[in-house]
Formats: sequence, structure tokens, C-alpha cells
Amino acid sequence: MTDADSSNSTGSPGSSDSSGSLDSPDTGPSTSETYDEFAASRSDPRFTDWLRERAGDSWDDATAHRLTRELAADELADDVFRQYLVQDYAFVETLVGVFGHAVGTAPTMESKSELVSFLGVLTDDEDDYFLRAFDALDVPESVYSEPKTTPATRAFIDLLERAAGQGGYAETLAVLVPAEWVYLSWATDAADGHTNPDESPSRFYLSEWVDLHEVDDFEAFVEWLRAELDREGAAASPRRQRRLEQLFRRTVELEVAFFDEAYELAPSGDSTATATSPASSQSGDGGASQPGDGRW
Repeated sequence: MTDADSSNSTGSPGSSDSSGSLDSPDTGPSTSETYDEFAASRSDPRFTDWLRERAGDSWDDATAHRLTRELAADELADDVFRQYLVQDYAFVETLVGVFGHAVGTAPTMESKSELVSFLGVLTDDEDDYFLRAFDALDVPESVYSEPKTTPATRAFIDLLERAAGQGGYAETLAVLVPAEWVYLSWATDAADGHTNPDESPSRFYLSEWVDLHEVDDFEAFVEWLRAELDREGAAASPRRQRRLEQLFRRTVELEVAFFDEAYELAPSGDSTATATSPASSQSGDGGASQPGDGRW
């Protein structure tokens, strides 16, 4: 599929539900309805800026979520982070597959090379982080290797797979860009809020999670991804631009749901739980909920 303009591509226009479908009425933000309207009012329009505006409040909900704020402040409960991290590890496997699909559909060798390089980061540096964090958080291998995925995780996985499987390069970018851009945004805010290293989270699995997403290389990659979608989106037909907007917006909405579930499904069942001390989080003592308890 080269243009993906069919109304059946990656779902029907205009809606979403808890399964990740795009089939609920369009109640998007009151920004420019079309990219042409948006571009006409700006001297240097970017398609991805229009997509971010169309995401509306969901963008702020994702990039300034309670989970990311508490993480940056070293106040995030270990049981909440365990719940989040196990689900994120399950999601990353699909993310790697979608990036692999993007390599195959990318229009140039340069684009393919950029995507392959980032795949190396996901399968090497980031995977190493996950394994060390799981060890420190006493998460058994049986839990993170075969996780029981939650509704938001399953919806997210479904959306990415359908965007890649039923669309083209632009559709794949429309879910990859917000998935990475949201993380760059909150991690940059977190790093900017620390005026000296002592203000970073004392638990390495929190501080390194910020560091992984605010380094210059990651920022450059997200900017490159945006530029790819800027080009593809601006050249797409109005109908296809509408599909790209829906995919982008739904991805941002699911990021919010993904963060929310970490609190809702934490083993303690307490959405107001406070962070355990660094010492107890390393040892598993001090009353912290143990992995495997509750709904992983």
C-alpha cells in the first residue's frame, strides 16, 4: 500500500475505544482542522507540530503525567515503577518489530540506516537497563519474560501492529514519532529541573530511565523521525493526513492510559502510594510489595 487512503486502513475514521480502535466520534481539540489550514497560518509549518496541536490536552497529560513527575522527583513508589516497567518491557518487543517494519518500508538507504542504528539501542543499551532494573527491583524472570499484559498495553500493541501492518511508511511513523517524542519531552523536562547531579533520583533505575531519554543522540533521533513524518505527511492526500492525525492522537492517548495503569494496577492497589527508600528498594525489605503480588 503506497498511499493508504482507503477508509478501512488501520480502522475507521474518527474514534477510539479501550481496545485501541479508532472508531469513536472525533472530539479532537479546536485547532486547525486540516494541515493546509495550519500551514497557511505559519511561515515555517511542520506537519508534526500540527499533529501535536491536534493531540490537544492529551499531549500535556502524557508529557507532564504524575508518573513522570514523581519519577523525576525520586518520589515514585517502587511497586508502581515495577508495574510500569514490566508492561513497558512487553511493549518494547512490539516496538522493535515495528521499527524493523519501518526499515523495510523506508524510502532511502539513509533512512534505513538511521532506523537500524536505533534498533541497536533498543536491543542493546535499553535491554541491558531493563535487566539490571528488574534485578534491583526483585522482578522474577518469569514475570518479565512472559508478562500478563494489561488492557492499555494490549491496546497499544494492537495499534502499533495495525498501523505497521495495514499502512505504509507514513502510518508507521505516525505511531513511532509520538511514542518517542513523548519520552523525549518528559525526560528533557525532568533533566532541566535538576540544577545539579545531587537532585537526580537516587535510585539508579529511575535516574537512568531519565538519562536514556534525554541524551543528545536520542534528541537527534527524535528530530530525525519528526522530519521524516513532516515530509511524508505534508505530501500525503488530505484523507491520508486525517488517518495520520488519528494514529498520532490515539498513540498519545494510550501513553496516558499506560501511565495511569501503573498506579491502578500496582501490586499494593494504592494509587497514592509513596516511594520506598533507596535502601529498601534494592533489598526488597522494608514492607515494599513484592513482584508477583497483585495484578502484573
